[in-house]
Amino acid sequence: MAASAVAREIVLVDCPDDVGLIHRITGVLGAHRLNIESNHEFVDTDARHFFFRAEVTPAVGAAVLPASGALAEELTRVLPSAARVRVTRAERRPIVVCATREPHCLGELLLLDTVGDLPGRIVAVISNHDTLRGLVERFGLPFHHLPHHDAVGSDLPRETHEMELARVIDSYAPEYVVLARYMRVLSEDFVGRYPDRIVNIHHSFLPAFAGASPYRQAFARGVKVIGATAHVVTAELDDGPIIAQDVIHVDHTFTPERMAQAGRDVEKLVLAKAVRLVLEERVFLHGRRTVVFE
Repeated sequence: MAASAVAREIVLVDCPDDVGLIHRITGVLGAHRLNIESNHEFVDTDARHFFFRAEVTPAVGAAVLPASGALAEELTRVLPSAARVRVTRAERRPIVVCATREPHCLGELLLLDTVGDLPGRIVAVISNHDTLRGLVERFGLPFHHLPHHDAVGSDLPRETHEMELARVIDSYAPEYVVLARYMRVLSEDFVGRYPDRIVNIHHSFLPAFAGASPYRQAFARGVKVIGATAHVVTAELDDGPIIAQDVIHVDHTFTPERMAQAGRDVEKLVLAKAVRLVLEERVFLHGRRTVVFE
């Protein structure tokens, strides 16, 4: 019989920098006989702010992991008063994916989930078109078609459509909502329902070419590289903290259509990387920036 997996907790700390922070944190972990399997730390010297992430397991001979809340409270007591501490179990977290018509980003996530290479599990896919239903149902997942227009083709009020979208999302209680080329601009109220929990892929190397038709913008500007950006969604369009980015080279022979075709490979890989990073609790929000422990 195979041995059961060892329970693992993720310890996350960010606080004003101070002397001896690592010693204080590891002292608490050691007192609970927790073995540090991996850890990362970073100090933003300009802001004088400290970031820490560790994965811990019970030491050999120890009983079980302490309660997450109790461990977080004990860490908070030994850290500066403005410290933010979170202790969470390392486990596959549920996500809902929203898409429109393009299959490449959604398809990559579905494949990774199926082979167990996504540190989460897709619990549903929602789309404002019915185009991707067949793809999703091949993977045995619920597909929800929520059209943004009525039976005669008139656009629904944004509030009406977003209320239905939120109702379906909330029925699955996901940890994150992933926008896999979901081509709808979300309202501030909707984004506010899921603060720091919506991840989007934008098909340009932000902050360049935000908004609509970035490949046409890139073509008009004559760029020599195009890219993709995965970011946290905020109220301002395509302006949220950046999680991951990548680029590929292009030249004068590329049309906007060929740029879009080439860019799809970058988009799906960047989004998959960003989803993996947030599900593994490797991303700290730091104002308009992020600290990412890969």
